[in-house]
Amino acid sequence: MTRFGDFAPLCRNTPSYTWCNLFYRQLSDDSSLKSILTGLSADANSAPVGINPVCGIAKSGTTINGPHQGSGKSLGNIANIVVCAVSMLVILGLIVGSQKRKAAVGRVELRNLLVIYFLTLPFQLLTTGAVLEQGSTALVALTAIHAGLVAAFFWALIMNALIATQKIEDGTPAALVPYFLFCAAFFAGTTYIAFDVALGITTALGPSNDPSELRSIPLFVLTSVWPAAASVLYFAIMAYIVLAVLNETRPMWYYILSAGLFVLSQLAWFLLGKVICEGSTSKIDGSFIATILETAAVSVLYLAWRSITEGSSQLRYHLITLVLLLWLLSYVTVHRAFFTVWRTFYELRGLCFRFQWNPTSHLGCICFCGPEAHLQNDLDGTVSSARPSIWWRIHLRPSYSFQPL
Repeated sequence: MTRFGDFAPLCRNTPSYTWCNLFYRQLSDDSSLKSILTGLSADANSAPVGINPVCGIAKSGTTINGPHQGSGKSLGNIANIVVCAVSMLVILGLIVGSQKRKAAVGRVELRNLLVIYFLTLPFQLLTTGAVLEQGSTALVALTAIHAGLVAAFFWALIMNALIATQKIEDGTPAALVPYFLFCAAFFAGTTYIAFDVALGITTALGPSNDPSELRSIPLFVLTSVWPAAASVLYFAIMAYIVLAVLNETRPMWYYILSAGLFVLSQLAWFLLGKVICEGSTSKIDGSFIATILETAAVSVLYLAWRSITEGSSQLRYHLITLVLLLWLLSYVTVHRAFFTVWRTFYELRGLCFRFQWNPTSHLGCICFCGPEAHLQNDLDGTVSSARPSIWWRIHLRPSYSFQPL
């Protein structure tokens, strides 16, 4: 029975789930617990991120061999590696843009938020990229620091909302001291707990009574519950500021879009990860889609800040260009990977698009076409071949369904 704080289901069913690196070291350090590591996790030299995962990307440079895996040498989590690298360039551009707005409210605080997110990206690249050996001290250290940065980021997010209320003057010691003090506290506390989970420094925060449960309530709270709670609180504060204080609606749409992108990123990671991994024979998983959506969410937050601080409307087009560039570069670099991802979605879309897209207006269904696919008209039974590329269209007739070959 799964209990609060158990990581076992996540480490088994969610490919490239970062915090599983800590539990792998916890189990591998104790000879009596090594028997728990089976399947893909049995060999640390090639083990993917996770604990006995159903599907996982083998360590780069090792021979691929296992369930749902192809053949040849693994490239690691190449899709997420590329997306993390491109995301760093996007966020760097936003940092430069925020620095130029000298008179904007919350400029320093937002810049620091972007800097923290920027710092999480190289750590995410290394901790989820399947480039380091599972159980190694280097991977444990990078994962622990990554956890600390994630916890600190969400405190910085809340502080940006509090500064936006203008109850505290931005850029002053009254704003910056609690900003950095609590960021440091969250970073230090979470990093220590992560190290404790992996290395068993103490019995209070270290391994659980039953190590196979992979249980750590403090780590779960700081890496899962705290980010979710901070995001909801931030959204509530900004909604109050925009709708009640500023009495505007346009900036609110940016915050809604950002929240939606963040939620979708988590769904991509937790729900689509295994589907994509199995469909691509362990070449990629949902982590790169999650990274794209997370970076887009942070970028839209920047756009919302520009909107409420009366920035130039021209930035909207610049930001859209940056987000599109992020997607385009990722698509071009891992072209085959994107085709694979779309193929794995076919079955799900076939189920969803058997229904009318809009029963009142009879617009029909949106059908995604790609390699190894065809469209079937349920009305007359005719079949039309799809073009060998990714594209979409809206059918005016409501009874089309999408089926894989």
